[in-house]
Amino acid sequence: MSEAEDDLPPYEGIALADVRLVRSRQDADGALAALLASDAIGFDTESKPTFQKGEQSTGPHLVQLATDQHAYLFQIGARPAVAPVPSASGTAAPPAIPGIDVLRAVLESPAILKVGFGLGDDLRRLRAKLGIETRNVLDLSTALRRGERNALGAKTAVARFFGKRLQKSRKITTTNWALPRLSDKQILYAADDAHVALRIYRHWRAHPPPPLPPKPVVGGPRRAAQPKPHS
Repeated sequence: MSEAEDDLPPYEGIALADVRLVRSRQDADGALAALLASDAIGFDTESKPTFQKGEQSTGPHLVQLATDQHAYLFQIGARPAVAPVPSASGTAAPPAIPGIDVLRAVLESPAILKVGFGLGDDLRRLRAKLGIETRNVLDLSTALRRGERNALGAKTAVARFFGKRLQKSRKITTTNWALPRLSDKQILYAADDAHVALRIYRHWRAHPPPPLPPKPVVGGPRRAAQPKPHS
C-alpha cells in the first residue's frame, strides 16, 4: 500500500448482521434463492495456509459469495458438529456438508456473473476439490487495469474508486480457515473480500472510466533512406 493510500479514511465493510453462515439445509435454501435472483455476485475463497515445505493445500476451506445485501459463507473445510449418519452398509458415514449443492448450482450457472480479485487459484482449487467448473467469471484484477503492468488488487481498487483504505490484516489472512467455528474477525474479513468486489464492479459499470489515450509512436515515423551521392 502506498503512503497516499495509508492516509485515506478506512473503508467501512459489510456489517456482521448482514453475513450469513450456511450451516443447515434451511440456511442453504435461503442462500440459493438469494444468489439465483442476482445478476452478479461477489466471489472469493479462503484456504488454511501451509507453512511446511512440500505441504499440499487441502483448500479451499471457505467459499464466500455476496449479493448486494448479504454475504454467504460456506464452510467446506470442516465437517459440521453433528452425529454421523448410518449408511446402507451399516457403517457410520460422515454427514454431508450443507451448501455444496448451492455452490455447484450458483458457480456453474452461466446466467450469474461472478466477480472477484485474483481468482485463478480459487477456480483451480474448487475444480480439484469439488469438481465445480465455475462459469461466467470476471477477474477484476485484470479488468480494472488502466495501463498498469501488474494485476490490480482490491486495496488499490478501493482507494481508486471509493477514496477509502481497505484494511487487510496478514494476521487474519494466515489464520486457520478450516476451523469449524470462525471468529467474528475472520467472518468479516472473508465476507468483505467477496462483498467489496461486487461493490467495486457495480461502481465501475455505473461510472465507466474514459478510454485511455493512444500510445505515442516511439521515434515517430521512419524516414525513407536517402540515396548516397556518387563520387
